[in-house]
Amino acid sequence: MKFLHTADWHIGRTLNGFSLKEEQRYAYEQIVALAKAEAVDGIVIAGDLYDRSIPPLSAVEELNEMLEHLVVDEQIPVYAISGNHDSAKRLGFGQAFYPSHQLFLHTTLLQSIQPIETKEVQLYLLPFVDPSEIRIFCQHVLQETIEQVKEYRTLAQGITRIIEEMRQTFDPTKRQVLVTHFAVTKKEQTEHALTNWRTSETSSTVGGLASLTSDLFHDFSYVALGHIHTHFASPSKTIVYSGSPVHFDSQEAKKEDRKGVYIVDVTQEGIKKNYHELDVKRPIITLEATFEQLCDREFYAQYPCGEAWFSIKLLAYDRRQLAGINIRSRLEEIYGTVIELTFEERVKNERKEDPTIGLKERAPEQTIQMFYETITKQVPSDYQRTVIEEVVNEVLKEK
Repeated sequence: MKFLHTADWHIGRTLNGFSLKEEQRYAYEQIVALAKAEAVDGIVIAGDLYDRSIPPLSAVEELNEMLEHLVVDEQIPVYAISGNHDSAKRLGFGQAFYPSHQLFLHTTLLQSIQPIETKEVQLYLLPFVDPSEIRIFCQHVLQETIEQVKEYRTLAQGITRIIEEMRQTFDPTKRQVLVTHFAVTKKEQTEHALTNWRTSETSSTVGGLASLTSDLFHDFSYVALGHIHTHFASPSKTIVYSGSPVHFDSQEAKKEDRKGVYIVDVTQEGIKKNYHELDVKRPIITLEATFEQLCDREFYAQYPCGEAWFSIKLLAYDRRQLAGINIRSRLEEIYGTVIELTFEERVKNERKEDPTIGLKERAPEQTIQMFYETITKQVPSDYQRTVIEEVVNEVLKEK
């Protein structure tokens, strides 16, 4: 079986208020052209089709048009799962007729343990879930006792149990491919190993949603991962992140990570895969310079002004010297679209460490605990930490 592996489309995503629709459509058109040129047997989308669990109407229409074009017009089967940004229930509304159009969109654990059979491969589509969902599934569907399901406290324990169930349906004459959406590291690494790659993804570890280790998936010939937005985070040659097809923030762009997709060929002899880079419609360029430098023709002449998006950090910023100047307006006259403008002041006030520094990178439960400690001068109890995690977990599921 030969398929195209992609993930994290995040249809409906905006970047500081700027729509990414044109960038996503440009990437999608390249994906379709590549799939046709390679004559693939299907396209795998490893989660986060939407950017929000309740996407705007424009995003719903966009994804609907894309999927219809693939399975109806191009006759290319699609194998997809819901990710942590998707609403599993909303994505799964058409399960009664999806398969008849070669659209296999799995959003439940029951679906995940039932393989999709091809001539040479069994595909298992495991959507993003949390430990509580696994416990409920094992108790009410697999008929396990309450004492048994209590053992699945962490995500790793729960996923191990689900894989055990999958293994019972393995056909020894075929290869097994898993499509899933989690943070996965090498066995010897900690969950912090992915921190540098999580520039536009959630850092929460509530409900046991810490990183899984790659050894959990040794039964599969290939694991198509979604969740982390770069292929460089792949833990092994056969446990692979495709990354997102477009950049979603300036930090991703700053890493100079060329976006793309994998073409994967699964045969009885083994796995062959090739990474295909995608062209960018409008690159995101990050600049750090003084206002004088930014307005210097010799400086800005080296950049594609008016054709790219710019994220600018203004160095040595002095309010008094630049008083009366509309800084953003002036920079937009030169560079075109400025999606982000931040300032580094020349004179910094002497003060205690700002607790908001690094706030974006912190997990939400850590931020709440820090706030509690700052106000009460006390450390949250075990019970209070449990309540915080449960509340954050529910909010993230509804987001």
